[in-house]
Amino acid sequence: MNRLLLAALVMLCMTPLAAQAPDGLRVRVDRSTSASDPDDTAQLKTVAVGKGFRVTGGPAGTFWNPAQTAMGNFTARATFTLQKPSGHNNFYGLIVGGSNLEGPQQAYLYFVVSQEGTFLVRRRDGENVTDVKTYTPHAAVAKPGANGQAVNALELRVAGDTITCVVNGTVVYSAPKAGLKTDGIVGVRINHLLDVQVDGLNIQRR
Repeated sequence: MNRLLLAALVMLCMTPLAAQAPDGLRVRVDRSTSASDPDDTAQLKTVAVGKGFRVTGGPAGTFWNPAQTAMGNFTARATFTLQKPSGHNNFYGLIVGGSNLEGPQQAYLYFVVSQEGTFLVRRRDGENVTDVKTYTPHAAVAKPGANGQAVNALELRVAGDTITCVVNGTVVYSAPKAGLKTDGIVGVRINHLLDVQVDGLNIQRR
């Protein structure tokens, strides 16, 4: 009886740990007021899974650890598993060059893919968002399969005066870095209403 009670207590202690986000992870939640695309869904959920984390939305958000920064030449990478498609097209992927992420002057460059097999590169400066590369379809971007899942391994490479975006080992976009800030925090961005697992977020410095 005592052994059963002890086992039950151990399980109760373990449950809250499984529901926690990874140590050091910070989240900035979007609050869209657009009538056509509002963020009026329930609170988003972030939990640690293995060495990564899973985001279930909820509103869109930016996720990062302040200790993960990169400067100069580097490759930022992560593998994203879309668990199921949302009711309309939404994007998820990497951010680099992040600064002021918790303030009104947040800034970063982001490279994201969607369930429709498209990718997009944008820069954010405060409330202003500018397309670097507009919505573009590419065969390298995995779409949801019969089980509803899609796995996309993304890389954003910075080398000299060039940025290169890679999906599942295929270069989908390359352009001059001029005018783009790439030094700063590395993290991820996940749009609203998505259920995405993020694994292997890391930086390879050159």
